[in-house]
Amino acid sequence: MTQDNFSQVTEFILLGLSDTQELQFLFFTLFLLAYAMVLLGNLLIIVTVRADPKLSSPMYFLLCNLSFIDICYTSVTAPRVLVALLSGHKAIAFEGCIAQLFFLHFVGSSEMFLLTVMAFDRYTAICRPLHYTAIMARRACWALVAACWAGGFIHSIVQTVLTLQLPFCGPNTIHSYFCDVLPVVRLACTDTTLTEWLMASNSGLISLGCFLVLVASYVLILAKVRACVSQGHWKALSTCASHVMVVTLLFMPCIFTYLRPAGTLPTNKYICVIYTTFSPMMNPLIYTLRSSEVKESMWRLWKRCRA
Repeated sequence: MTQDNFSQVTEFILLGLSDTQELQFLFFTLFLLAYAMVLLGNLLIIVTVRADPKLSSPMYFLLCNLSFIDICYTSVTAPRVLVALLSGHKAIAFEGCIAQLFFLHFVGSSEMFLLTVMAFDRYTAICRPLHYTAIMARRACWALVAACWAGGFIHSIVQTVLTLQLPFCGPNTIHSYFCDVLPVVRLACTDTTLTEWLMASNSGLISLGCFLVLVASYVLILAKVRACVSQGHWKALSTCASHVMVVTLLFMPCIFTYLRPAGTLPTNKYICVIYTTFSPMMNPLIYTLRSSEVKESMWRLWKRCRA
């Protein structure tokens, strides 16, 4: 393989979800509504938490950061998908594809780490309430959030470097609606077995590891609630139940997608919709509908805006 082969592919073709015109219009409508809900819902949570001093607990601080991450995460793929569905232009430059891949894993893995931190916050509040204020102090919360972003960056830069060191000399057709490591690696003009296993170990084990930590925290919380039943504990358990819904929507598709080499099973692009669009859309709905404090704060904010 000559060195020239490394630069022959200058763009990729994203086939999208369907070639049928009627289905493309349907997908455009669904993606537009979902993206609008992600933006409006998560922005509303951020504004509400920032505007109400009563929502100053670590849980709402972390929720505010989760909303910001959800906006960034969906914005990596949704605008490009909407433009492609509306214009029919499916080509994406090589540099743009790599950038999308990088930011998708950067923000996505940061969200996984943040959800793990949120589970730790609920575990501390329920199982160690006397030490909660000291453990989850504001400085500690900022440090944990910074660690989530740093962990996401390290994970993503590894994925990106592993992808960039591969030669791409054709074909350039990606059977998905966005650039991800698995469909891009399949197009490399070399044996990618080692790279695929390294990527599976990276993305897959991060997804599985965070999920197992989350499950363990919920098991400990459930054991604590069963041993000490009170209105406050059942309220905390209700909060955890909504958290479980978000975790399931995000982690299970990611584990299925990434915890295997690229060539073992075909990537289901419809499953990708769950963790790239549907999960971020559900976060504001779940957290606002399950939290009376947030709903009351939103109502107070609405009355102040009308006054």
